[in-house]
Amino acid sequence: MESALQMVGFGALFLVALALDAFGRIIHVPRVTLLILLGAALGPPGLDVLPVALQTGEEAFSAFALTMVAFLLGGSLERTALAAHGREIMVTSLSVVLISAIGVAVALLAIGTSVQVALVMAGISAATAPAATRDVVRQSGRKGRFATNLLGIVAIDDAWGLLIFSLLVMVAALLGGGESAGEAMLFGLWEAGGGLALGAAIGLPAAYLTGRLKRGEPSLLEALGIVLICAGMALYLEVSYLLAGMMAGVIVVNLARHHHYPFHEIERIEWPFVLMFFIMAGGLLDIGLLAEFGWVGAAYVAARMAARLIGGWTGARLSGLGGREGLLMGMALTPQAGVAIGMALASADRFPDHAAQIVAITIASTIVFELVGPLFTQFALSRVPEEK
Repeated sequence: MESALQMVGFGALFLVALALDAFGRIIHVPRVTLLILLGAALGPPGLDVLPVALQTGEEAFSAFALTMVAFLLGGSLERTALAAHGREIMVTSLSVVLISAIGVAVALLAIGTSVQVALVMAGISAATAPAATRDVVRQSGRKGRFATNLLGIVAIDDAWGLLIFSLLVMVAALLGGGESAGEAMLFGLWEAGGGLALGAAIGLPAAYLTGRLKRGEPSLLEALGIVLICAGMALYLEVSYLLAGMMAGVIVVNLARHHHYPFHEIERIEWPFVLMFFIMAGGLLDIGLLAEFGWVGAAYVAARMAARLIGGWTGARLSGLGGREGLLMGMALTPQAGVAIGMALASADRFPDHAAQIVAITIASTIVFELVGPLFTQFALSRVPEEK
C-alpha cells in the first residue's frame, strides 16, 4: 500500500509541477521559485505529505540530479563558445567569486563577527546554484552572449568557490588555533582536485566510446551511465560530484569529434529529475531558522548581494563589456543552494564552537537566495536584448 501511495504521490507532483510551469509563465515567476514553495508547502514545514524519499533528502538522488546539471553545464563550455567568450567567462567568474569572498569577510568582521565565522561565510558566499540558474535560462529561451556567459560562469565558479573556501577554512583554522590547517587544505584539494580528476577519468573514455551505437549522438543509456558513474564514484570517493560532472561534460563536448549532438538525449529527461530536486529542497527548508538569522545573517545576505553586483561590474569592465551588463550578470548570479549547505556542514565539523551559527545562517540565507535569486536571474535576462 505504501509503495502504491508513493507512486501516486510522484505522479501527482509531476502534474502539479506542469501546472506550476504554465502558471509561472503567466505571472512571470521562475518555476524554480514556485517548486521550492511547493516543496515547503507539502513537506514538513507545511502539510507533511511529500513522498518519504523527498522528505528525507536522499543524498544519492540529489547527487544524481546535480551531477546531471553539472554535466550539461560542462557541455556549454564548447571550444567555439570559449573561443568567443572565454575571456569574459573566466574574468567575470573570478571577479565575482573573489569580490564576494572579500566583501562578505569585511562586512562580517566590521559588525564584530568572529574571524572564524567571517572567513567561513566568506568562502561559502562564493557558491552558486547551477541547477536553478540553468533552469531559469532554459525557461527564458535566451541563447545570446549574455546567456552563454552566464551558463559558462555557473559551470566553473563553484570550482573557484571550492578552492577559495578550502583556503579560507585553512586560514580560519590557523588563526583559531584549532585543528590542523594542513587537514583543511588536504580536504579542499581532495574534494576539488579529486572531482576534476574523476571527471577526466570518466570523460576521456566516454568521449571516444559514446555515440558509436547511435551514429553521432550518445544514446540515453550512455548518457545516463556517465552521469550515474560520476555521481556514484564521487560519493564513494567523497569528492565533488559537481566538478566531476562538469569536467566529464567539458571533455566529451570538446574531444568527441564524431558527436553531432552530444547532450541531446539527456536533455530530454533532465527536467523530471531536477524538478524533484527543487521540490525536495523546498521540503527540507526549516522556516523556523529565520528566527535565528539575526544581524549576522542579514549582513551576510546584504554583503553577498552587493558583492555580486560589484563583482559582475568589475569583471565586465576588465573583460571589455559594458558596466550595465556586468551589473545584470552579478544580479543573475544571486541564487545559492546545495553547494553552500555542503560547505557549511563541512566547516561545522572543523569549527564545532561556531557550527550552529554557521549552519543556521547558511540554511536561512539559502531560503532567501533560492526564493528571490531566480527572480533576479529572470529579471537580468529580460533586461538584456537578444545578442548575436
